[in-house]
Amino acid sequence: MSTVYQKIGGYVNTIIPFGIFVNRLDATNQYHIPLCMAKQLDLYDRTCLTISRQVTKAYSTSFYTASKLFSPSIRQAIWSLYGFVRLADEIVDTFDHIDQEVQLDKFTADYEEAMRQGLSINPILHAFQQTVKTYHIPEDYIKAFLDSMRLDLHKKDYINDEETAAYIYGSADVVGLMCLTIFCNGDKTLFDQLEEPARRLGSAFQKVNFLRDLKTDSLDLGRNYFSAVAGKTLDNKLKKELEADIRRDFEAARQGLVKLPRGASLAVKVAYEYYLTLLAAIERTDSERLLNERIRVTNVRKSLILIRCCLSHQLKRN
Repeated sequence: MSTVYQKIGGYVNTIIPFGIFVNRLDATNQYHIPLCMAKQLDLYDRTCLTISRQVTKAYSTSFYTASKLFSPSIRQAIWSLYGFVRLADEIVDTFDHIDQEVQLDKFTADYEEAMRQGLSINPILHAFQQTVKTYHIPEDYIKAFLDSMRLDLHKKDYINDEETAAYIYGSADVVGLMCLTIFCNGDKTLFDQLEEPARRLGSAFQKVNFLRDLKTDSLDLGRNYFSAVAGKTLDNKLKKELEADIRRDFEAARQGLVKLPRGASLAVKVAYEYYLTLLAAIERTDSERLLNERIRVTNVRKSLILIRCCLSHQLKRN
């Protein structure tokens, strides 16, 4: 009986689902697997992407709603990136009943193994490694992100601007740059034009998160990311200084919005307007209240932002 095989160049010395070892080497040094198993691999790929999507939807309804505005060609890649970032963040922020450093080490090692093998039995890592390879996301970005996550296990206070900037770069800026790498899809000229706005947008989002989560970070986790607040009590004067700095980041990021590829522009615009609205709500909040309450944007307000951005986007198309 003859068997139909499909060439799979990326699965070298790889254990694929159901324990079947890929070891049929041809003259071009590529491995072949039976067509039926290729279909199973495709099913596994699609299942892992579905899981990444569900993680995104479960952990951030706002981001998930915005992410559906990306073009279908990049939507799943963004979900896989979110899943990776979310899982690492949960290890250092939530799973405090286990040895978090051991788990982060394992997570990092599993990611590196997934990159070598082209496959992981962790669905989130499997989906992410495919995105990294498809879009050629630089490993330096991923290392910087994981390094910042590791800081959350040990470092509580950021005492100067350099320390804060380094943390924000690894925890937020590089996430924006990974997204931009996906958006530009190999267009280096466009990437170079948008690199600085993307970094500033990542910084703006993260700094807004710091202010929004001040109560949780300072009281529950004992962290202070703002070097300007080190050894001080956040008063309204200091709060206004931090907000003015965030406004400058938003303004710098705005310059890049109009240059984004069409398949990414609407989703990023919605996220931009959402965070700008959240910042405005924080600006209206007294510093003492901010230390005791997590400020939110209402669902009605979120819906209005979405409708306004979609209408504006449609009018520009016409």
